[in-house]
Amino acid sequence: MNTRKLMNIRSLSGLVLFVILLSFNGNAQRNVSDSVIGTPWISVHYGLNWTGGDLADRFGLLNHLGMFAGYKTNKNWVFGVDGSFIFGNDVKVEGLFDHLLDSKGNITDINGDIASVRVAARGFHVNGNVGKIIPVLSPNKNSGIYLSLGAGYVAHKLRIETQDHVVPQIELDYRKGYDRLTSGLNIQEFVGYSFMANHGVFNFYGGFYAQQGFTYNRRTVFFDQPDTPVSTDMRLDFQYGFRVAWLIPIYKRMPKEFYYN
Repeated sequence: MNTRKLMNIRSLSGLVLFVILLSFNGNAQRNVSDSVIGTPWISVHYGLNWTGGDLADRFGLLNHLGMFAGYKTNKNWVFGVDGSFIFGNDVKVEGLFDHLLDSKGNITDINGDIASVRVAARGFHVNGNVGKIIPVLSPNKNSGIYLSLGAGYVAHKLRIETQDHVVPQIELDYRKGYDRLTSGLNIQEFVGYSFMANHGVFNFYGGFYAQQGFTYNRRTVFFDQPDTPVSTDMRLDFQYGFRVAWLIPIYKRMPKEFYYN
C-alpha cells in the first residue's frame, strides 16, 4: 500500500473516530421528544450515483463521500454547506493511450519495461444548501420527510496512475493533456427521510439525490485527439442516485439541577 493511500485511510479513520465521540457527547445533552429544537447539524454521507447527459460519455457509476455542516432551526429549516469527494473506476473514455502502444499492445516505461497504467474518475463538489423537515410518520417533531436544495461548484477529471513506473509521455504536466478536467456550477436536490431518535446515537437521513452540473472543459487540447478541437460549449453533467448519512446533532448542555435538604 502506497503512502498516499495509507494517509487517506488514517485521515478517514480519524474523522470517523471524531464523529463517534461527538455523537456520544451530544447524546446526553438533548431532549428531542418534547418539541422542535434548534441545533447544529453535522453529517457524514455516502452516495451511489448513475450518470447522465454529457457525463455519461466519460463515467459510469460514481461514488460520493463527504460531509454536511449546518444548523437546524426550531422551525425545522436546515441551512448549511455540503461537500463531497467524487470517485469511481467505471471510465468510458476509450483509446486514451492508443498512440502510446507498441507493436505488442503495451505501454513501456522509461526503462523499457511494460508499464501498468490505470485510469479512474475523481472530482469534488461544494454546495450551499437549504432544506426543510416535515414531521410526518415520525417519532417526534424533529424527524420526518426531508427536502433539500443546493447550489455550488463541481469539478471532475480522469486520474491517471502509473504506479511505480515512469512513463514520460503521461507524467507531470503531460497528464493535463489527458485528464479531461471539467468544472462549473451545479445544483442539487434531495428528497428523503430524516430520523432523530429520542434516545441513542442512531440519527440518520437517506433518500434520492440528483445533481445537475453546468460545466466546461478546462483544457485547450486533448493529446489523444490532437486534430480535434476541444469543445468550448457548456456541458450538462447529470448525476442521480441515493444518499445515506449518519447525522450528528450537537445540543446545548442542559443546566444541572441542584437539590438541598
